[in-house]
Amino acid sequence: MAYSSAGQPDPAKVLLKRESRALRGRVMLPVLLGVAATMAALGTTWLVARLLAALLGFPGAGWPELAAAAALAVLGAALGLAQERAQLAAGEAARTRLRDLTFARLLAAGPADARSVGERASLVVDRVEALDGYFGRWLPTATLALIAPVLVIALAAWADPQSGLLLGIAGLIYPFAMAGTGIGAATASRRQFEQLERLSGRFLDRMRGLPTLVLFNRQEAEAEALGEAADELRLRTMKVLRVAFLSGTALELLSALALACIAWRHGGLSGGDPTAGLFCLLLVPAFFAPLRAFAAAYHERLSATGAAAALAPLLLDPEPEGLLLQEMPPKVVVTFTEVRLSYDAARAPALDGLSFRVNAGETMVLVGPSGAGKSSVLRLLMGFNRPEAGRISINGQDAMALRPEELRRLSSYIGQKPHLFRASLRENIRFARPEATAGQVEAAARAARVADFAEALPQGLDTLVGEGGWGLS
Repeated sequence: MAYSSAGQPDPAKVLLKRESRALRGRVMLPVLLGVAATMAALGTTWLVARLLAALLGFPGAGWPELAAAAALAVLGAALGLAQERAQLAAGEAARTRLRDLTFARLLAAGPADARSVGERASLVVDRVEALDGYFGRWLPTATLALIAPVLVIALAAWADPQSGLLLGIAGLIYPFAMAGTGIGAATASRRQFEQLERLSGRFLDRMRGLPTLVLFNRQEAEAEALGEAADELRLRTMKVLRVAFLSGTALELLSALALACIAWRHGGLSGGDPTAGLFCLLLVPAFFAPLRAFAAAYHERLSATGAAAALAPLLLDPEPEGLLLQEMPPKVVVTFTEVRLSYDAARAPALDGLSFRVNAGETMVLVGPSGAGKSSVLRLLMGFNRPEAGRISINGQDAMALRPEELRRLSSYIGQKPHLFRASLRENIRFARPEATAGQVEAAARAARVADFAEALPQGLDTLVGEGGWGLS
Protein backbone atom coordinates (compact mmCIF):
# COMPACT_ATOMS: atom_id res chain seq x y z
CA MET A 1 0.00 0.00 0.00
CA ALA A 2 1.43 3.36 -0.99
CA TYR A 3 1.02 6.47 1.09
CA SER A 4 1.66 9.97 -0.08
CA SER A 5 2.83 12.72 2.19
CA ALA A 6 -0.17 14.89 1.33
CA GLY A 7 -3.82 14.04 1.73
CA GLN A 8 -3.21 10.59 3.23
CA PRO A 9 -3.46 9.54 6.89
CA ASP A 10 -0.36 8.55 8.77
CA PRO A 11 -0.08 4.77 8.23
CA ALA A 12 1.27 4.24 11.76
CA LYS A 13 -1.79 5.95 13.24
CA VAL A 14 -4.11 3.99 10.94
CA LEU A 15 -2.59 0.70 12.11
CA LEU A 16 -2.69 1.64 15.80
CA LYS A 17 -6.30 2.80 15.50
CA ARG A 18 -7.34 -0.41 13.74
CA GLU A 19 -5.70 -2.61 16.34
CA SER A 20 -7.13 -0.50 19.17
CA ARG A 21 -10.62 -1.22 17.88
CA ALA A 22 -9.85 -4.93 17.60
CA LEU A 23 -8.58 -5.00 21.22
CA ARG A 24 -11.12 -2.57 22.71
CA GLY A 25 -12.46 -5.06 25.25
CA ARG A 26 -8.98 -5.95 26.50
CA VAL A 27 -8.03 -2.29 26.82
CA MET A 28 -11.22 -1.13 28.56
CA LEU A 29 -11.03 -3.68 31.39
CA PRO A 30 -7.97 -2.08 33.05
CA VAL A 31 -9.59 1.34 32.54
CA LEU A 32 -12.72 0.28 34.43
CA LEU A 33 -10.64 -1.28 37.18
CA GLY A 34 -8.54 1.90 37.34
CA VAL A 35 -11.65 4.08 37.73
CA ALA A 36 -12.90 1.83 40.53
CA ALA A 37 -9.47 1.97 42.24
CA THR A 38 -9.47 5.77 41.92
CA MET A 39 -12.90 6.05 43.53
CA ALA A 40 -11.77 3.82 46.39
CA ALA A 41 -8.65 5.99 46.82
CA LEU A 42 -10.74 9.17 46.87
CA GLY A 43 -13.01 7.71 49.52
CA THR A 44 -9.96 6.80 51.57
CA THR A 45 -8.62 10.34 51.14
CA TRP A 46 -11.81 11.91 52.49
CA LEU A 47 -11.84 9.62 55.52
CA VAL A 48 -8.14 10.27 56.20
CA ALA A 49 -8.80 14.03 56.06
CA ARG A 50 -11.54 13.65 58.67
CA LEU A 51 -9.29 11.51 60.87
CA LEU A 52 -6.48 14.08 60.66
CA ALA A 53 -8.95 16.83 61.58
CA ALA A 54 -9.99 14.76 64.59
CA LEU A 55 -6.36 14.47 65.66
CA LEU A 56 -6.14 18.27 65.50
CA GLY A 57 -9.02 18.53 67.97
CA PHE A 58 -12.05 18.80 65.70
CA PRO A 59 -14.60 16.05 66.44
CA GLY A 60 -16.54 14.14 63.81
CA ALA A 61 -14.45 11.05 63.09
CA GLY A 62 -13.62 7.99 65.12
CA TRP A 63 -13.15 4.25 64.94
CA PRO A 64 -15.86 3.66 62.28
CA GLU A 65 -14.10 6.08 59.92
CA LEU A 66 -10.75 4.43 60.64
CA ALA A 67 -12.18 0.98 59.85
CA ALA A 68 -13.84 2.28 56.68
CA ALA A 69 -10.58 3.94 55.55
CA ALA A 70 -8.66 0.69 56.11
CA ALA A 71 -11.28 -1.30 54.18
CA LEU A 72 -11.23 1.14 51.26
CA ALA A 73 -7.43 1.12 51.22
CA VAL A 74 -7.40 -2.69 50.97
CA LEU A 75 -10.08 -2.57 48.26
CA GLY A 76 -8.11 0.04 46.32
CA ALA A 77 -4.93 -2.05 46.53
CA ALA A 78 -6.79 -5.14 45.28
CA LEU A 79 -8.32 -3.18 42.40
CA GLY A 80 -4.90 -1.75 41.54
CA LEU A 81 -3.40 -5.25 41.42
CA ALA A 82 -6.26 -6.44 39.21
CA GLN A 83 -5.69 -3.42 36.96
CA GLU A 84 -1.99 -4.27 36.54
CA ARG A 85 -2.82 -7.86 35.65
CA ALA A 86 -5.45 -6.72 33.16
CA GLN A 87 -2.87 -4.42 31.56
CA LEU A 88 -0.40 -7.29 31.23
CA ALA A 89 -3.13 -9.44 29.66
CA ALA A 90 -4.01 -6.67 27.19
CA GLY A 91 -0.37 -6.30 26.18
CA GLU A 92 0.04 -10.04 25.75
CA ALA A 93 -3.11 -10.28 23.63
CA ALA A 94 -1.90 -7.44 21.40
CA ARG A 95 1.56 -8.96 21.09
CA THR A 96 0.19 -12.38 20.15
CA ARG A 97 -2.25 -10.97 17.61
CA LEU A 98 0.27 -8.68 15.92
CA ARG A 99 3.02 -11.30 15.83
CA ASP A 100 0.65 -13.80 14.20
CA LEU A 101 -0.45 -11.19 11.64
CA THR A 102 3.12 -10.13 10.87
CA PHE A 103 4.38 -13.67 10.55
CA ALA A 104 1.45 -14.64 8.31
CA ARG A 105 2.03 -11.64 6.02
CA LEU A 106 5.76 -12.37 5.73
CA LEU A 107 5.02 -15.99 4.87
CA ALA A 108 2.43 -14.94 2.30
CA ALA A 109 4.86 -12.48 0.70
CA GLY A 110 7.51 -15.18 0.34
CA PRO A 111 10.44 -14.29 -1.94
CA ALA A 112 8.59 -11.19 -3.18
CA ASP A 113 9.52 -9.53 0.12
CA ALA A 114 12.87 -7.80 -0.36
CA ARG A 115 13.76 -7.47 3.35
CA SER A 116 16.82 -9.21 4.69
CA VAL A 117 16.48 -12.03 7.22
CA GLY A 118 17.60 -9.70 10.00
CA GLU A 119 15.01 -7.07 9.07
CA ARG A 120 12.26 -9.68 9.05
CA ALA A 121 13.36 -10.97 12.44
CA SER A 122 13.34 -7.39 13.74
CA LEU A 123 9.76 -6.92 12.52
CA VAL A 124 8.47 -10.09 14.14
CA VAL A 125 10.36 -9.63 17.42
CA ASP A 126 11.46 -6.07 18.18
CA ARG A 127 8.71 -4.13 16.44
CA VAL A 128 5.92 -6.28 17.83
CA GLU A 129 7.41 -6.17 21.34
CA ALA A 130 7.46 -2.37 21.14
CA LEU A 131 3.67 -2.37 20.65
CA ASP A 132 3.07 -4.37 23.83
CA GLY A 133 3.33 -1.30 26.06
CA TYR A 134 1.08 0.76 23.80
CA PHE A 135 -1.93 -1.50 24.31
CA GLY A 136 -1.04 -2.75 27.78
CA ARG A 137 0.01 0.53 29.39
CA TRP A 138 -0.39 3.59 27.19
CA LEU A 139 -4.01 3.24 26.06
CA PRO A 140 -5.43 2.32 29.51
CA THR A 141 -3.26 4.95 31.21
CA ALA A 142 -4.13 7.68 28.70
CA THR A 143 -7.85 6.97 29.05
CA LEU A 144 -7.62 6.92 32.83
CA ALA A 145 -5.67 10.20 32.75
CA LEU A 146 -8.75 11.81 31.17
CA ILE A 147 -11.25 10.37 33.66
CA ALA A 148 -9.54 10.30 37.07
CA PRO A 149 -8.44 13.98 37.19
CA VAL A 150 -12.00 15.07 36.37
CA LEU A 151 -13.28 13.07 39.37
CA VAL A 152 -10.65 14.67 41.59
CA ILE A 153 -11.47 18.19 40.36
CA ALA A 154 -15.17 17.58 41.00
CA LEU A 155 -14.52 16.49 44.59
CA ALA A 156 -12.09 19.36 45.18
CA ALA A 157 -14.66 21.85 43.86
CA TRP A 158 -17.27 20.31 46.18
CA ALA A 159 -14.97 20.76 49.17
CA ASP A 160 -13.54 24.16 48.08
CA PRO A 161 -14.37 25.71 44.68
CA GLN A 162 -11.13 27.70 44.47
CA SER A 163 -9.00 24.59 45.09
CA GLY A 164 -10.94 22.81 42.36
CA LEU A 165 -10.24 25.76 40.05
CA LEU A 166 -6.50 25.60 40.82
CA LEU A 167 -6.39 21.89 40.01
CA GLY A 168 -8.35 22.53 36.82
CA ILE A 169 -5.82 25.17 35.72
CA ALA A 170 -2.96 22.76 36.45
CA GLY A 171 -4.71 20.12 34.36
CA LEU A 172 -5.03 22.55 31.45
CA ILE A 173 -1.35 23.56 31.63
CA TYR A 174 -0.05 20.00 31.63
CA PRO A 175 -0.92 19.11 27.97
CA PHE A 176 1.00 22.18 26.77
CA ALA A 177 4.05 21.12 28.80
CA MET A 178 3.83 17.62 27.32
CA ALA A 179 3.47 19.04 23.80
CA GLY A 180 6.58 21.15 24.29
CA THR A 181 8.70 18.10 25.14
CA GLY A 182 7.02 15.68 22.77
CA ILE A 183 7.05 17.53 19.44
CA GLY A 184 10.31 15.96 18.31
CA ALA A 185 9.97 12.81 20.40
CA ALA A 186 8.06 10.80 17.80
CA THR A 187 10.70 11.54 15.18
CA ALA A 188 13.48 10.58 17.59
CA SER A 189 11.75 7.30 18.43
CA ARG A 190 11.16 6.48 14.77
CA ARG A 191 14.82 7.09 13.98
CA GLN A 192 15.81 4.92 16.92
CA PHE A 193 13.79 2.00 15.56
CA GLU A 194 15.14 2.51 12.05
CA GLN A 195 18.67 2.32 13.43
CA LEU A 196 17.76 -0.77 15.47
CA GLU A 197 16.35 -2.47 12.38
CA ARG A 198 19.44 -1.69 10.33
CA LEU A 199 21.72 -2.92 13.11
CA SER A 200 19.70 -6.14 13.56
CA GLY A 201 19.72 -6.86 9.83
CA ARG A 202 23.41 -6.12 9.45
CA PHE A 203 24.42 -8.16 12.51
CA LEU A 204 22.46 -11.24 11.44
CA ASP A 205 23.70 -11.02 7.85
CA ARG A 206 27.30 -10.72 9.00
CA MET A 207 26.93 -13.63 11.39
CA ARG A 208 25.56 -15.79 8.59
CA GLY A 209 28.46 -14.76 6.36
CA LEU A 210 31.14 -15.02 9.05
CA PRO A 211 33.19 -17.70 7.21
CA THR A 212 33.39 -15.46 4.14
CA LEU A 213 34.48 -12.48 6.25
CA VAL A 214 37.25 -14.57 7.80
CA LEU A 215 38.42 -15.85 4.41
CA PHE A 216 38.78 -12.28 3.13
CA ASN A 217 40.21 -11.02 6.45
CA ARG A 218 37.36 -8.52 6.88
CA GLN A 219 36.22 -9.54 10.36
CA GLU A 220 37.94 -6.65 12.17
CA ALA A 221 36.60 -4.04 9.75
CA GLU A 222 33.06 -5.40 10.08
CA ALA A 223 33.37 -5.55 13.88
CA GLU A 224 34.37 -1.88 13.87
CA ALA A 225 31.46 -0.98 11.59
CA LEU A 226 29.03 -2.85 13.86
CA GLY A 227 30.46 -1.01 16.86
CA GLU A 228 29.86 2.34 15.17
CA ALA A 229 26.28 1.34 14.34
CA ALA A 230 25.69 0.24 17.95
CA ASP A 231 27.05 3.56 19.22
CA GLU A 232 24.70 5.43 16.89
CA LEU A 233 21.80 3.40 18.30
CA ARG A 234 22.92 4.30 21.84
CA LEU A 235 22.89 8.01 21.02
CA ARG A 236 19.43 7.83 19.48
CA THR A 237 18.11 5.86 22.45
CA MET A 238 19.44 8.52 24.84
CA LYS A 239 17.59 11.20 22.87
CA VAL A 240 14.32 9.35 23.43
CA LEU A 241 15.05 8.90 27.16
CA ARG A 242 15.92 12.60 27.45
CA VAL A 243 12.40 13.47 26.33
CA ALA A 244 10.92 11.11 28.92
CA PHE A 245 12.93 12.75 31.73
CA LEU A 246 11.98 16.24 30.58
CA SER A 247 8.26 15.42 30.63
CA GLY A 248 8.60 13.92 34.12
CA THR A 249 10.42 17.01 35.41
CA ALA A 250 7.73 19.32 34.01
CA LEU A 251 5.04 17.30 35.79
CA GLU A 252 6.86 17.39 39.15
CA LEU A 253 7.27 21.16 38.95
CA LEU A 254 3.58 21.58 38.14
CA SER A 255 2.59 19.30 41.03
CA ALA A 256 4.72 21.23 43.52
CA LEU A 257 3.29 24.53 42.29
CA ALA A 258 -0.31 23.31 42.62
CA LEU A 259 0.34 22.00 46.14
CA ALA A 260 1.90 25.31 47.20
CA CYS A 261 -1.01 27.32 45.79
CA ILE A 262 -3.63 25.20 47.55
CA ALA A 263 -1.68 25.33 50.84
CA TRP A 264 -1.47 29.12 50.50
CA ARG A 265 -5.19 29.25 49.70
CA HIS A 266 -6.07 27.55 52.99
CA GLY A 267 -3.68 29.69 54.99
CA GLY A 268 -2.00 27.01 57.03
CA LEU A 269 -5.35 25.35 57.86
CA SER A 270 -6.14 27.95 60.54
CA GLY A 271 -9.46 29.48 61.49
CA GLY A 272 -12.03 26.68 61.65
CA ASP A 273 -12.60 23.08 60.64
CA PRO A 274 -9.57 22.04 58.58
CA THR A 275 -11.24 18.99 57.01
CA ALA A 276 -11.88 20.66 53.63
CA GLY A 277 -8.37 22.09 53.47
CA LEU A 278 -6.75 18.79 54.43
CA PHE A 279 -8.92 17.00 51.88
CA CYS A 280 -7.88 19.37 49.09
CA LEU A 281 -4.20 19.04 50.00
CA LEU A 282 -4.46 15.25 49.99
CA LEU A 283 -6.24 15.41 46.63
CA VAL A 284 -3.18 16.96 44.95
CA PRO A 285 -1.20 13.66 44.86
CA ALA A 286 -4.38 11.85 43.78
CA PHE A 287 -4.85 14.37 40.97
CA PHE A 288 -1.31 14.03 39.64
CA ALA A 289 -0.99 10.23 40.12
CA PRO A 290 -2.75 9.34 36.83
CA LEU A 291 -0.83 12.13 35.09
CA ARG A 292 2.44 10.69 36.41
CA ALA A 293 1.44 7.30 35.06
CA PHE A 294 0.55 9.03 31.78
CA ALA A 295 4.00 10.66 31.60
CA ALA A 296 5.73 7.38 32.49
CA ALA A 297 3.83 5.58 29.72
CA TYR A 298 4.34 8.35 27.16
CA HIS A 299 7.53 6.77 25.84
CA GLU A 300 5.47 3.63 25.13
CA ARG A 301 3.46 5.68 22.67
CA LEU A 302 6.61 7.06 21.08
CA SER A 303 8.11 3.60 20.72
CA ALA A 304 4.85 2.22 19.35
CA THR A 305 4.62 4.99 16.74
CA GLY A 306 8.07 4.13 15.42
CA ALA A 307 7.33 0.41 15.44
CA ALA A 308 3.93 0.83 13.78
CA ALA A 309 5.49 2.93 11.01
CA ALA A 310 7.65 -0.06 10.07
CA LEU A 311 4.83 -2.61 10.37
CA ALA A 312 2.15 -0.56 8.59
CA PRO A 313 3.31 -1.16 4.98
CA LEU A 314 3.12 -4.89 5.67
CA LEU A 315 -0.02 -5.12 7.82
CA LEU A 316 -2.14 -2.48 6.04
CA ASP A 317 -1.80 -4.05 2.61
CA PRO A 318 -5.24 -5.43 1.69
CA GLU A 319 -5.65 -9.17 1.81
CA PRO A 320 -5.37 -10.64 -1.68
CA GLU A 321 -8.74 -11.53 -3.11
CA GLY A 322 -9.57 -14.49 -5.28
CA LEU A 323 -11.39 -17.77 -5.64
CA LEU A 324 -10.84 -20.95 -3.69
CA LEU A 325 -10.29 -24.33 -5.28
CA GLN A 326 -13.33 -26.54 -4.86
CA GLU A 327 -11.22 -29.63 -5.51
CA MET A 328 -7.71 -30.42 -6.65
CA PRO A 329 -7.65 -31.02 -10.43
CA PRO A 330 -6.25 -34.44 -11.44
CA LYS A 331 -4.23 -32.87 -14.27
CA VAL A 332 -2.90 -29.38 -14.81
CA VAL A 333 -2.19 -27.55 -18.07
CA VAL A 334 -0.33 -24.24 -17.68
CA THR A 335 -0.40 -21.56 -20.39
CA PHE A 336 1.42 -18.20 -20.46
CA THR A 337 0.14 -15.74 -23.07
CA GLU A 338 2.06 -12.50 -23.75
CA VAL A 339 2.96 -12.16 -20.06
CA ARG A 340 4.76 -9.02 -18.89
CA LEU A 341 6.26 -8.44 -15.43
CA SER A 342 8.32 -5.51 -14.11
CA TYR A 343 9.85 -4.99 -10.67
CA ASP A 344 10.99 -1.42 -11.31
CA ALA A 345 9.40 0.99 -13.77
CA ALA A 346 12.79 2.62 -14.38
CA ARG A 347 14.35 -0.64 -15.56
CA ALA A 348 13.62 -3.11 -18.33
CA PRO A 349 10.86 -5.63 -17.54
CA ALA A 350 11.88 -9.02 -16.16
CA LEU A 351 9.42 -10.69 -18.57
CA ASP A 352 8.02 -9.16 -21.73
CA GLY A 353 5.68 -10.99 -24.10
CA LEU A 354 6.44 -14.46 -22.68
CA SER A 355 4.24 -17.23 -24.10
CA PHE A 356 4.42 -20.99 -23.63
CA ARG A 357 2.27 -24.01 -22.80
CA VAL A 358 3.04 -26.98 -20.57
CA ASN A 359 0.70 -29.95 -20.87
CA ALA A 360 0.02 -32.41 -18.09
CA GLY A 361 2.92 -34.82 -17.70
CA GLU A 362 5.36 -32.72 -19.73
CA THR A 363 8.73 -31.53 -18.49
CA MET A 364 9.87 -28.03 -19.36
CA VAL A 365 13.32 -26.56 -18.80
CA LEU A 366 13.80 -22.79 -18.57
CA VAL A 367 17.29 -21.85 -19.75
CA GLY A 368 18.87 -18.42 -19.60
CA PRO A 369 21.50 -16.28 -17.85
CA SER A 370 20.95 -14.64 -14.47
CA GLY A 371 18.27 -11.99 -14.78
CA ALA A 372 16.58 -13.62 -17.77
CA GLY A 373 13.37 -14.17 -15.76
CA LYS A 374 13.48 -17.85 -14.79
CA SER A 375 12.72 -17.18 -11.13
CA SER A 376 10.09 -14.63 -12.15
CA VAL A 377 8.16 -17.35 -13.99
CA LEU A 378 8.14 -19.48 -10.84
CA ARG A 379 7.05 -16.55 -8.70
CA LEU A 380 4.12 -15.93 -11.03
CA LEU A 381 3.12 -19.58 -10.96
CA MET A 382 3.09 -19.58 -7.16
CA GLY A 383 1.22 -16.29 -6.82
CA PHE A 384 4.01 -14.25 -5.23
CA ASN A 385 3.77 -11.73 -8.08
CA ARG A 386 1.08 -10.80 -10.57
CA PRO A 387 1.66 -9.95 -14.24
CA GLU A 388 1.22 -6.41 -15.49
CA ALA A 389 -0.10 -7.64 -18.82
CA GLY A 390 -0.94 -10.91 -20.50
CA ARG A 391 -2.67 -13.97 -19.13
CA ILE A 392 -1.68 -17.03 -17.11
CA SER A 393 -4.21 -19.84 -17.28
CA ILE A 394 -4.51 -23.21 -15.55
CA ASN A 395 -6.72 -25.69 -17.37
CA GLY A 396 -8.07 -22.79 -19.41
CA GLN A 397 -9.08 -20.71 -16.37
CA ASP A 398 -7.46 -17.43 -15.33
CA ALA A 399 -4.87 -18.35 -12.69
CA MET A 400 -4.88 -14.83 -11.27
CA ALA A 401 -8.53 -15.27 -10.30
CA LEU A 402 -7.39 -17.74 -7.63
CA ARG A 403 -6.09 -16.70 -4.25
CA PRO A 404 -2.27 -16.88 -4.08
CA GLU A 405 -2.33 -19.66 -1.49
CA GLU A 406 -4.51 -21.73 -3.81
CA LEU A 407 -1.87 -21.42 -6.54
CA ARG A 408 0.72 -22.66 -4.09
CA ARG A 409 -1.45 -25.68 -3.32
CA LEU A 410 -1.04 -26.62 -6.97
CA SER A 411 2.75 -26.28 -6.83
CA SER A 412 5.72 -28.12 -5.42
CA TYR A 413 8.94 -26.16 -5.37
CA ILE A 414 12.56 -26.90 -4.51
CA GLY A 415 14.90 -23.94 -4.79
CA GLN A 416 18.59 -23.84 -5.56
CA LYS A 417 19.37 -23.74 -1.85
CA PRO A 418 16.58 -25.58 0.00
CA HIS A 419 16.53 -24.77 3.70
CA LEU A 420 16.64 -27.50 6.31
CA PHE A 421 15.25 -26.56 9.71
CA ARG A 422 16.75 -27.57 13.03
CA ALA A 423 14.64 -30.68 13.46
CA SER A 424 14.63 -34.33 12.49
CA LEU A 425 14.71 -35.42 8.86
CA ARG A 426 11.17 -36.73 9.32
CA GLU A 427 9.92 -33.35 10.57
CA ASN A 428 11.61 -31.55 7.67
CA ILE A 429 9.94 -33.90 5.17
CA ARG A 430 6.56 -33.45 6.88
CA PHE A 431 6.90 -29.66 6.99
CA ALA A 432 4.68 -28.98 3.95
CA ARG A 433 2.12 -31.63 4.97
CA PRO A 434 1.97 -31.94 8.77
CA GLU A 435 -0.87 -34.46 8.48
CA ALA A 436 1.17 -36.90 6.36
CA THR A 437 1.28 -40.47 7.66
CA ALA A 438 4.49 -42.33 8.47
CA GLY A 439 4.10 -44.34 5.26
CA GLN A 440 3.73 -41.20 3.15
CA VAL A 441 6.81 -39.66 4.77
CA GLU A 442 8.87 -42.78 4.08
CA ALA A 443 7.62 -42.88 0.48
CA ALA A 444 8.65 -39.25 0.00
CA ALA A 445 12.06 -40.01 1.52
CA ARG A 446 12.58 -42.86 -0.95
CA ALA A 447 11.45 -40.73 -3.90
CA ALA A 448 13.89 -37.96 -2.93
CA ARG A 449 16.71 -40.48 -2.33
CA VAL A 450 16.88 -39.42 1.33
CA ALA A 451 16.30 -42.99 2.45
CA ASP A 452 19.56 -44.01 0.75
CA PHE A 453 21.69 -42.25 3.37
CA ALA A 454 19.14 -42.04 6.21
CA GLU A 455 19.40 -45.79 6.77
CA ALA A 456 23.07 -45.35 7.71
CA LEU A 457 22.30 -42.64 10.29
CA PRO A 458 21.99 -43.57 13.99
CA GLN A 459 18.26 -42.84 14.22
CA GLY A 460 17.28 -43.02 10.56
CA LEU A 461 14.69 -40.42 9.60
CA ASP A 462 14.44 -39.36 13.25
CA THR A 463 18.05 -38.11 13.22
CA LEU A 464 18.29 -34.45 14.19
CA VAL A 465 19.98 -32.06 11.78
CA GLY A 466 21.08 -28.49 12.41
CA GLU A 467 19.83 -25.35 10.69
CA GLY A 468 20.74 -25.37 7.02
CA GLY A 469 21.52 -29.11 7.12
CA TRP A 470 24.38 -28.90 9.62
CA GLY A 471 25.54 -32.42 10.44
CA LEU A 472 24.93 -33.76 6.94
CA SER A 473 27.64 -34.01 4.33
